[in-house]
Amino acid sequence: MECLEEKLKGLSIARRSRPEEPTYLLHLALQPSGLLAVSCSNFTIHLHNKDTLNLVGEYQGHSGPLCGVTFAHSSPDLLYSGSADGTVRGWDVRRPGTEAVQMFKSDPSHSYCSFDLSCSDTLLSAGTEQVNDEDSFLVFWDTRKPGGGLLGVYSESHSDDITQVCFHPRDKDRLASGSTDGLVNVFDLSRGAEEEALLATCNSDSSAGLVCWSGADFTQLLCLSHDEGIHLWDLGQLDTEEPLTIFSTSDARSLTPLAGGGGVDYLVGGAWLEEAQKLLVVGGKNSGDLHLMECDDKGLRLLRSLEGGHSSTVRCFLWDAAREALVTGGEDAQLLLWKPGGEELTTGKRESMKSESALRLKSRPHKKHGYQRQKKST
Repeated sequence: MECLEEKLKGLSIARRSRPEEPTYLLHLALQPSGLLAVSCSNFTIHLHNKDTLNLVGEYQGHSGPLCGVTFAHSSPDLLYSGSADGTVRGWDVRRPGTEAVQMFKSDPSHSYCSFDLSCSDTLLSAGTEQVNDEDSFLVFWDTRKPGGGLLGVYSESHSDDITQVCFHPRDKDRLASGSTDGLVNVFDLSRGAEEEALLATCNSDSSAGLVCWSGADFTQLLCLSHDEGIHLWDLGQLDTEEPLTIFSTSDARSLTPLAGGGGVDYLVGGAWLEEAQKLLVVGGKNSGDLHLMECDDKGLRLLRSLEGGHSSTVRCFLWDAAREALVTGGEDAQLLLWKPGGEELTTGKRESMKSESALRLKSRPHKKHGYQRQKKST
């Protein structure tokens, strides 16, 4: 098998989508049969053809910032989105422009800043912002009961905004959550009550921004903090005397993985590439350049830099393993497809939209002081 580094070396821009309306592109989801879903800072969801990046549909309905999009696994024509407006909605992608076919809510005071769907498609979970300066909640629904289906809430495990909810890719009962309180929790939902379900609490020493499962059997957790820290934990060591931490740095910007020296300005996210058995971490420069890095127990290693694409901060990416292609989206409103040997028909960066103050207001960052509170330890 060709090594990952060689595959990435061949990437170049194959397609570039430039929406008419300026909007930040925040999250991406891939439907293997042909669609890309993009959540935007103007509260809309765009559908694009994954090969041409042509816009083929749009959904409107949310009244607050979106916190993600994901396709159902067994019913890929169903797309879910979560929002700070206190709803998780299901959309039929065969009917672009129509209203949501499902809607899930909890308490009216709940504003969601994360959500995910289990690998079995039967369970939805959303993480709330902090309510009344006191509590934050993990909310659960049964997707087979779209008229309600509220199963319950967990209320004791986090004390601040729950910025990430991430189901295990293979175990329908395993869930990880991250928060601005600095904690990353792992639950076994089959155990029922919150206290029994909580398997582990890992401390990121900062505000957790992204959590994803990684490792050969998805027994590892990657956490990226809002101040650009990286933590990689091995949950396979939970029942041993061995430390959970595989690699940790409080500030990846202080590392020097780039060819010319110096580090990235920010981290975009991470993804476990199963075919290559590698953990990919994507970082960026404020100029729009991207840097693809491998993360393991030795730290970060630069695999490839991608230049000449974006003109400002990149907010999201996904790896399409079937095509060995990378899709990226950012604050310049551009959606880019990077493919081996790609040659785009038009060249030149889109001008930065950083001056669009309304976009910044609609795409609010999470506060970063929550981790200073009292924290649990594993």
